[in-house]
Amino acid sequence: MSKPLTGKVALVTGGSRGLGAATVRLLAEQGADVAFTYVSSAKQAQAVVDEVHGKGAKAFAFRSDQADTSRAPALIDDVVAHFGGLDILVNNAAISVAGTVDDPDADTAALDRMHATNYLGVIAVIRAASRVLRTGGRIITVSSGLGSRVGAPGLADYAATKSGIERYTMGVARDLGPRNITANVVEAGLMEGGMEPPDPETLKVLVGSLSLQRMGHPDEIAAAIAFLASPTASYVTGAVLDAHGGYNA
Repeated sequence: MSKPLTGKVALVTGGSRGLGAATVRLLAEQGADVAFTYVSSAKQAQAVVDEVHGKGAKAFAFRSDQADTSRAPALIDDVVAHFGGLDILVNNAAISVAGTVDDPDADTAALDRMHATNYLGVIAVIRAASRVLRTGGRIITVSSGLGSRVGAPGLADYAATKSGIERYTMGVARDLGPRNITANVVEAGLMEGGMEPPDPETLKVLVGSLSLQRMGHPDEIAAAIAFLASPTASYVTGAVLDAHGGYNA
């Protein structure tokens, strides 16, 4: 199997499950040494590390809550200290909180935490990583089809976080282009084993709105991320790659 990422160091935020874990596995299979973050389940994170090690690759899990933006510089320092550098950053960590803007019982604390995790936390990690990313580095930000089109009620705050990081990533592409560092977005869609799914009726409607009429698998979205991390995508920056089954078609 080709290993186009041999000699590269990658950091995947939120890498202990779902899309994050699939991305950790694929980048490691392609030759990268992979660091990833988790928040609560050390056992789950260690299982991913053990799986990667079992295939002869290197991985290490760092406990880090992205909602605490002050932790970002220390996280990047720890990754560099452990692996000797950083070439690829995958901003995957995110949470989802739903609720209409006029809901009198809205959990505003949970909504604020979502904004801190999905938006401010991503910015903090990008800022810290940008100072150490090596020439030719890659930044891939995982967004959602909701970053382009909301499509259902109760998703205004979540969609805002995704739209925000998409525009931020476009600016990053401009700022870091002179260093030959690319910055791109992957808009992910409904996934098996992803975030907590909506109620069955809403899920049925959402799947029915897709061109492919099915949920995606984390491995399918991870493949899009790996493409943008690869040498093949060396002239792709400031782009949004849709991997959501045709949600916007």
